[in-house]
Amino acid sequence: MNKAVFLDRDGVINRKANEGGYITRWEEMHILPGVSEAIALLNRAGFRVIVVSNQRCIAKGLLTINELDSMHRLMSRELADMGAKLDGVYYCPHEEHPACGCRKPQPGMLFAAANEHKVDLSLSWMIGDSERDVEAGRNAGCRTARIVTAEVSEDASADTSARSLLEAVHQILRLEQMGIDNQERDKIGGVLR
Repeated sequence: MNKAVFLDRDGVINRKANEGGYITRWEEMHILPGVSEAIALLNRAGFRVIVVSNQRCIAKGLLTINELDSMHRLMSRELADMGAKLDGVYYCPHEEHPACGCRKPQPGMLFAAANEHKVDLSLSWMIGDSERDVEAGRNAGCRTARIVTAEVSEDASADTSARSLLEAVHQILRLEQMGIDNQERDKIGGVLR
């Protein structure tokens, strides 16, 4: 079985759109600093790196599935050109209501990716920038890391918090090297920094 790090897209890999907006064109996709280095570190550490992203903009008719797939191919190619390989990109195209099994915080995308890539979820991580990302990871049985901002300085519900994907990856690799799992974390008093 493989281990994976699941990544949310907007706010983790690329800069988020303005409040209430969506990334709908490749020209709006700005990869954040340190992202390619972080993914390359995960690649070298033996993790599958898989994007799982809610893309409600499809249900809203702001772009088509073909346009989104094209944007994801360009994102994957740009990262690969920088030495960072994505093993897969999964997204939920649905509206918030009615509820579906793939829209985070539901774990459907993680389950589908785990099945396709033969991933052991208990050895895997979910990194996101929202509570719903953390909850999706927990719901799938993964350990979790949250990218925090000035407005949210830490997330006690996540196993670890960081200011960037690169910082989160360094923390994860350190924890992996130490062999600390959720039960051991609970014994030593909660969230690790």
